[in-house]
Amino acid sequence: MGSTASFFKRNWKLLVNIATVIALVALVYIIRHEIVETFRNLSKVNLWALSLIVPLTVFGYHSQTKMYQGLFGLLGNKLDYKFMFRAAVELNFVNSVFPSGGVSGISYFGVRLRRHDITATKASLVQIMKLLLLFIAFEVLLIAGLLLLAIGGQANDLVVLVAGSISTLLVVGTVAFVLIISSERRIHATFTGLTKLINKIVYAVRPKHPETISISRAEGIVKDLHVNYKRIESRYRELRSPFFWALMVNLSAILSIYVVYIAFGEWVNIGAIILAYSVANFAGLVSVLPGGVGIYEALMTGVLAAAGIPVGLSLPVTIMFRVISTLIQLPPGYILYHQTVHKAGTKLPPTSHA
Repeated sequence: MGSTASFFKRNWKLLVNIATVIALVALVYIIRHEIVETFRNLSKVNLWALSLIVPLTVFGYHSQTKMYQGLFGLLGNKLDYKFMFRAAVELNFVNSVFPSGGVSGISYFGVRLRRHDITATKASLVQIMKLLLLFIAFEVLLIAGLLLLAIGGQANDLVVLVAGSISTLLVVGTVAFVLIISSERRIHATFTGLTKLINKIVYAVRPKHPETISISRAEGIVKDLHVNYKRIESRYRELRSPFFWALMVNLSAILSIYVVYIAFGEWVNIGAIILAYSVANFAGLVSVLPGGVGIYEALMTGVLAAAGIPVGLSLPVTIMFRVISTLIQLPPGYILYHQTVHKAGTKLPPTSHA
């Protein structure tokens, strides 16, 4: 056991790079047919319109950066714009290549911020608050999208059911999170119970490890999480700026899809795109494949068809958007991530994506 730990300690950079390359190769292999189809369709589209994805992607990263700066500011940390922008690009790469419902990104984000004397718990809370704001902001866009569909006569029973279900999940999830984290007693009971449950499951497989996750350490993390949340809660009026940028993050992603339709010469109801985007991204969170490949495309196409956009149009548009976005975002993300891993003093363990 000691020799194994020593091997990982000596070679963690090599192992991280091997894992990253394998994940990238797997992603390219999985979407190889989509890449070929995208290049075939390039002759059919307006490349000037398609190129708008690039500034929209940059604006999306800018919005994430401003949101992070606002949230950390509420916790008393002032972070440099350039650093946070770079971290946002790296984080997108990690979440795209290592499918784990965002857990990989939270882990990497905590490690990435150590050099700024920010605890992993504080970094995790900011990531959780980011997701919470994105969900609430998307609720606003979802309502607007449903109204646009209704105006266009495309809000049929299935569309209303889907939009209502997503809205309910967002509201219930947000309320449950706030109720748990705002009370020290509730958050302690919830996380301690989860820790004990995980330990029992692991113990059934590894009898020699009755407490894989330290209960006392988990309690310390929970207390720190609650204290930092209360600091944000006490300054809730200042969440208006992070919320605005969360709205911009969602809007930039939706507009990136819409410009592909424009590139195909079609001006569709943007409400349908908002609805389809929300369904596909929720499903992508639980996909075992990088970026929710397969599930994302199928659900986007299905929901768009239900909202009145023909499959013959929505499928090539969805595929082109996915491939172009991947080609734009992953290479710079990989380069920056690779540089960070190899930077002197960066302590990124090989298990940070587990």
